[in-house]
Formats: sequence, structure tokens, C-alpha cells
Amino acid sequence: MRHPIPSAKASEIFTDDRGYFALFIDNKEVEVKRVYYVVNPARGTVRGFHFHKKEWKYFTIVRGSAKFVALDPKKPKEKFTFISSERSPAVISIPPGYANGWVSLEDTAILLCASTATTKESLKDDKRFDPYKWGDVWSVKGK
Repeated sequence: MRHPIPSAKASEIFTDDRGYFALFIDNKEVEVKRVYYVVNPARGTVRGFHFHKKEWKYFTIVRGSAKFVALDPKKPKEKFTFISSERSPAVISIPPGYANGWVSLEDTAILLCASTATTKESLKDDKRFDPYKWGDVWSVKGK
């Protein structure tokens, strides 16, 4: 049986003369128990690595932009990197079993998160790793 891997899907955007609407989650298979937001006041603020054995997380950036990194701690060379921004919103899906985190690429980045666990359930299923345990995956490299 193949396990799910972290992924990103562009948000659907609906626009009219009133403004726009960005779809976050529209999936009856997802049982969301908690929705919250996180504000990083400064560019370069790193949050992670976080790890859950049971919990799914869904992230998108609603202000600014951010880089997301996910990896299986048993196979850390295989890294998944995604970008989400208010200009090009993507829903980042992190299944259980992946260490993950994000770094804000702009000041005052705001992340919206949906989770399949309550806060109490999440705290029982939470493991933290040093953000640089697998090297500097947070820097933006010139291309």
C-alpha cells in the first residue's frame, strides 16, 4: 500500500466585481477538527520542524508568502518544498509521518491551517525537531 506524500494544489480562485474568493478545502473525505492561523511578524521566521503520527495538516498563506518543507525523518534526503502566497495561494497537504515546517518570505506572513486533530489530540501526537537538524533547508537560493 502506497502512503500519501506531501503535496500542494493551487487554490481555486473565484473573482467578480466584489473581489475574490480562494477555495481552501472542499473535500468531504477530510474531517477538519481545528482551524487556526499563525502570524510571523518578520521575514525569515522559521516554524518547524513538527511531526505527527496521526494528524493531517493543510496549510495556505493568506498574507505574504512562505516556503514549506516536509520530509520523512527515516528518509530525510527526499525533501518536499512548496511555496504559497497571497498572490498565488496553494493548499499544502501534510500527511502523518512527515516532519514539516515553514519560513516566512515576507514580513507579517499569515498562515491558515486546518487540522484533523483537536488541540488536545495534537499535543499528544506532537514531536519537535531542531529546525536545522537536516541542514539549512530554509534559505532562499538564487537561480
